[in-house]
Amino acid sequence: MNPHNLGELLTASAKRFPQRTAIIFGRKKITYKTLDETTDQIAAGLVRMGISKGDTVAVLLDNCPEFVISYYAIAKAGGIIVPINYMFKMDEARYILENSEAEFLITSRLNLEMAEELLMRVESLKHIITTTRIKDRMPDLQRIKRARVDVLEKVAPSWDDIAVLLYTSGTTGHPKGAMLTHYNLIANTVDCSQALRILPRDTFICILPLFHSFAATVCMNLPLFIGARIVIMKSLKPFKRVVRAIRNNRVSIFVGIPSIYTVFKNIKLPRIFHSPLIKLFNPVKLCVSGAAALPVETLQGFEKKFRIPLIEGYGLTEASPVVTLNPVNGTRKPGSIGKRLSGRIDLRIVDEKGRDVETGKIGELLVRGPNVMRGYYQQLDANRETLKNGWLYTGDMARFDKDGYVYIAGRKKEMINVRGLNVYPREIEEVLYRHPKVKEAAVIGIADEHKGEVPKGFVVLKEGEQVASHELTHFLREHLAAYKIPKLIEVRDILPKNSTGKILKRMLQDEERNQESNSK
Repeated sequence: MNPHNLGELLTASAKRFPQRTAIIFGRKKITYKTLDETTDQIAAGLVRMGISKGDTVAVLLDNCPEFVISYYAIAKAGGIIVPINYMFKMDEARYILENSEAEFLITSRLNLEMAEELLMRVESLKHIITTTRIKDRMPDLQRIKRARVDVLEKVAPSWDDIAVLLYTSGTTGHPKGAMLTHYNLIANTVDCSQALRILPRDTFICILPLFHSFAATVCMNLPLFIGARIVIMKSLKPFKRVVRAIRNNRVSIFVGIPSIYTVFKNIKLPRIFHSPLIKLFNPVKLCVSGAAALPVETLQGFEKKFRIPLIEGYGLTEASPVVTLNPVNGTRKPGSIGKRLSGRIDLRIVDEKGRDVETGKIGELLVRGPNVMRGYYQQLDANRETLKNGWLYTGDMARFDKDGYVYIAGRKKEMINVRGLNVYPREIEEVLYRHPKVKEAAVIGIADEHKGEVPKGFVVLKEGEQVASHELTHFLREHLAAYKIPKLIEVRDILPKNSTGKILKRMLQDEERNQESNSK
């Protein structure tokens, strides 16, 4: 029987595996029983402080056990969790606090100065709660967990209550808050567990930021639902510490983003480790990639080097987030994001008039299922554009093959129109990644006096490599039609990225527009 809310999810696992370790953080270990009891106590303390059912509570924390504790305590108190990117600056965090109307903010010493400034600037914000005792008059998690837990029976959320207000990355304008219910998140967690065939004896390593939807579902909710262990790391650096954590804790499930696997594929390990490459990921049995498109070259190079299956999936914040996954056992197709995650999820690919396109034709990907959000918070226009007749319009252009596998061509808004011909950046990027000297690649559309739009490429080279742009152009001409060849290819030291490693093409486009304006 599936739990009705996130609190029940954790409590059910604690009853099955009370003494099993749930969280490992450095030398610190927390059992399921302790985690469940601690979140109960803090939830009761939050209710005593004045949090009512449906109130928003912001969490500004990096990866640590307190993030998990705060997340589940807020859920048990009937509140709505509002994770905030801990790398945000003042104005970015202020927007989310004001938009979500959060009255409480849970944070750590690291962000206390900014939190106190936000307390003065954000009208709705009334209380700061710290993870440890810092100031006498400021509440902290330890001091507020002394209330009677029987109050939680009165505030227990139902399956259709909003659990998380998760803000999109905001590559265009201000970020929008996706309203995800307890049912959305639990349904996606259950479907992931079945598709990935996770077992209670598995151990996950969490190096992705927990404020992100992919990490929250796959690195936190999923293992806690199954009764598995989570090894929490603050980041991928230092690299040796991550490797030690994998070995010492017998990590079996590694969850990452494409840029991480690209690093592993390209790294020359004998310079760093005095052991064979194959031992780096022992005892990992499965690697999962999400949050951005995984280049075929990266997938094949990683699997060849480490001999571990790398499973690519696809998702978006608005879908809790996982939508498709390549099968763990069965045919995996490089370049494909796999098939729908479960039979409860429906997919369509439609043209501009909403009609289903033929197999092999490109159109917009639509999703329907129990994982799809209720809508954006206070965004009526965006809801009308994104949610139509029960379908979520993803904005991603894709195609089906004859076996039902999905291939992403790119974002709808990124499509380049070259004299009436559609050019999808993903196709060009995939070829660039196949060049032996290219580490990263991005393609955008720029204005052209004669063709309307033309592609422009940006690449980052592997360490110590040099290449002329005409060499890359010649390489592309061997694989692509002439109208798809970028007018320019610019070599850079770095490309702009968000906190999950996704290349921010919007910033590249803004740069191009600014240069165009300045040249006039």
